[in-house]
This record gives sequence, structure tokens and C-alpha cells, in this order.
Amino acid sequence: MTRDTDRPQSDAVACTGLVYAFGETRAVDGLDLMVRQGEVFGLLGPNGAGKTTAIRCLTTLLPVPAGTVRVFGHDAAGDRMAVRRLLGYVPQQLSADAGLTGRENVTLFARVFDVPRRERAERVAQALAAVDLGDAADRLAATYSGGMVRRLELAQALVSAPRLLILDEPTIGLDPIARTGVWDHIEAVRAATGMTVLLTTHYMDEADQYCDRVALMHRGRIRALGTPAELREGLGARRRAAGAAADTLPTLEDVFRDVAGSGLDDEAGDFRDVRSTRRTARRVG
Repeated sequence: MTRDTDRPQSDAVACTGLVYAFGETRAVDGLDLMVRQGEVFGLLGPNGAGKTTAIRCLTTLLPVPAGTVRVFGHDAAGDRMAVRRLLGYVPQQLSADAGLTGRENVTLFARVFDVPRRERAERVAQALAAVDLGDAADRLAATYSGGMVRRLELAQALVSAPRLLILDEPTIGLDPIARTGVWDHIEAVRAATGMTVLLTTHYMDEADQYCDRVALMHRGRIRALGTPAELREGLGARRRAAGAAADTLPTLEDVFRDVAGSGLDDEAGDFRDVRSTRRTARRVG
């Protein structure tokens, strides 16, 4: 994918020196992160790297105790409502209510995000159509497949016409066909609106295929940053310089392993994180 980088533009996200600690543990440790307008940016890293904590600071779900976080120039600490109006957010945990229809779920989010009453019905219908759920809009969400549920949550995030869409493990627990379907709809909406996308994922093939740039986060800091191709080529060059055989090109997963190193075992997150992720995967699958 290519971007017009010749024209000046402000950053969609600008984090400088962000720190967030749980007791004595620094989940985010001086994070510097810039996301350009209009790009798909992947924030990658092992469980416990600090990705979700950083996103929660960015979305104003957590305070910003140290450092700065700005979204399209708005301070996430001092101007939280302005930041929230710019965001659409699909968390890891399921946010759809199984006891409501698809339309009712999206309407609820339209009300939460203060979509004007006179525009609400049309905006809800547009969001459902954008993710190909128009025909299923009046069915209970409990009857949806895993892929449909994730697309419903995408519609919930899109109903406010966000400038920045944040996706925390958007395809967790989905089969390859459903994963592709979710991404097809994300790409279609992005092409139509020009919105910026920031995501976390453990699927390296997704990051390689869909992200313009990726940052690899470990122990609360960014350890590598660039396009997927740049990171793969960089690892390959380092291997060749070390005298390794160059018969195969490194994958983004190889880069991930190289950055995380042996720290994977002690950075696996806490019991609550594991339980929450498994519950999400089980319910979506």
C-alpha cells in the first residue's frame, strides 16, 4: 500500500514519554509512538508488553499519569471528551449484547456516542450496511456467527464516523475465512472514509498484509518500528552480517521472536488477562 506523504499533515496519534504503572510494575515505560493520519498501524508484542494499557490511555479509559498522549492534537488527559468524539473502539472483550438485535446494539452505541437523533436511524443503517449486516439487522445477536459478531462490533465502532478506529485483537478466535471477511470490511470503510486504523494483533500474517507500519513493543517500550518489509529486510541483513545462511527470507513472526527474545515467558500477562482473552475467543468462535 502507498500513501501520499508529500503533503504536510498532523499525526493522528502522538504519545511522548507515556508511563503507566500497576503498583511496582511499569506496564508502559516511557512510550514514544506516532501514528500518521490515514495509515493502518499495527502495535505488536507479546502478552504483557503493555499494548492494551497504552490503548486504554489513548482511549481515555485510563488516565495519563506521566507523559503526553494526543489524538489529532487533542490532549487525552485534559480534553477527554474531544478525544472520545474522534474514536471508534473495538476491544478484545465482547461488547455486543446477545439479547439485543444487531440494529439495537448499534443504535445503543449511536446514543452513547451522541449521534444526533435526527441522523441516528440513517447512521445506524449505514454502519450495518458497511459491514454487510443489513439483512441480519433485526435478528438477535445471539443468533450471529463469530464473524458476524465481530462485524457487528465493528459497526458499533463505526456508527459515530470516527477519524481513528482502534482495534484490539479484532479477529481473535475467528477462522481464516471470517478473519478475511472482517478485514475486507475494515479496508472498504477505510478506503471510503480515509480514517486512520490502529490495531493490536497476534496474527503476524494480518500485520504483514494490512499494516502500513508496525511497532514491536516489549516491556513497555517500542523496540522496533517500520514497514513490515523494512523490519523483515533488517533482520535478514543482521543475520547475513552474522554469517547466517540466507536461503530463506525472515518473516514478520521471525522479527517478533527476535525482538521479544527470551522474555516471552515472564511477560505473559496476568491470570485475568488470560482468562478474559480465552473467554472472548470461546464466545466468538
